[in-house]
Amino acid sequence: MRDPDYQPDQTSPDTEFDVSLRPPLFAEFLGQLRVRERLELMVEAAKTRGDVLDHILLSGPPGLGKTTLAYILANAMGVNIKSTSGPMIDKAGDLAGLLTSLERGDILFIDEIHRLQPAIEEYLYPAMEDLKLDIIIDQGPNARSVRLNLPKFTLVGATTRSGMISAPLRSRFGMATRLDYYTAEELQQIVLRSSGLIGVAISPDGAAEIARRSRGTPRIANNLLRWVRDFTQVRVGGPITQDSADRALAMLEIDGDGLDEMDKRLLESVIHKFGGGPVGVNSLAVSVGEDSGTIEDVHEPYLIMQGYLKRTPQGRVAMPLAYAKLGLRPPASAAQSELF
Repeated sequence: MRDPDYQPDQTSPDTEFDVSLRPPLFAEFLGQLRVRERLELMVEAAKTRGDVLDHILLSGPPGLGKTTLAYILANAMGVNIKSTSGPMIDKAGDLAGLLTSLERGDILFIDEIHRLQPAIEEYLYPAMEDLKLDIIIDQGPNARSVRLNLPKFTLVGATTRSGMISAPLRSRFGMATRLDYYTAEELQQIVLRSSGLIGVAISPDGAAEIARRSRGTPRIANNLLRWVRDFTQVRVGGPITQDSADRALAMLEIDGDGLDEMDKRLLESVIHKFGGGPVGVNSLAVSVGEDSGTIEDVHEPYLIMQGYLKRTPQGRVAMPLAYAKLGLRPPASAAQSELF
């Protein structure tokens, strides 16, 4: 029986600033209402039965709260949580060490779970289903298998690339749910909450200005809040206002729609260098001097969601909004492509 005053270890590789702003309870977690309701229901049902949570897969763009929800689940269940990431587990022994250190009900959180090696996934399947782990010791004629019995535990996986998770692994999660981008109103409440936690005075208009430039992502909103805090302290003084937030974010070259310098360079490249597209992501990456993976994971999703770019089988195509952003008149082909 655990000490009722027990608090799960919340050490993680994130910065102290980010960790301090993480809500510890479902009641303090803003946004993602449908996801939160599902997880709260699972927690209530498991606690009523005296059972352990089923395995949970959280997917969605980075910075939306997947890690935070994993720690909230541990707090809600009153259990310990061990955190790692897919690339860090490169040997079966690493996985065995994590699993055998768990107690009944504990949560193993694997971030970027789509980056697990296939061989490690094979070891994970019987651990998730049958609570058994078969480890091969030695090699060649001396090789032998050792079976370890595991306590009933919960695996919480997080991924930004859900399409890269193999079907056998996905099917072993009792719940798979996706987190979506936040609205400006939700982000405004998050900024107001965060400013209170770090002791920064901010007006509602100042919080709204930061929120609408945060690309629908709480992590970006908190990072921008920290920058605006520093700018206001040095250049302006007093509380953060809409004007000081606007000046601070203009210094970072983040415009009123949340687009930064690289976003605009991408749009300019598609329009000016490739005639509005279609253009492949590799060619686009070379033209702006950026890694293609960064473009696909960081910049492109927001540009597509906001209607600046369209992804087609032939490549990326600039939409009329992209031309308008750059002060250009879209060609007839771009206007027609918006209809299909």
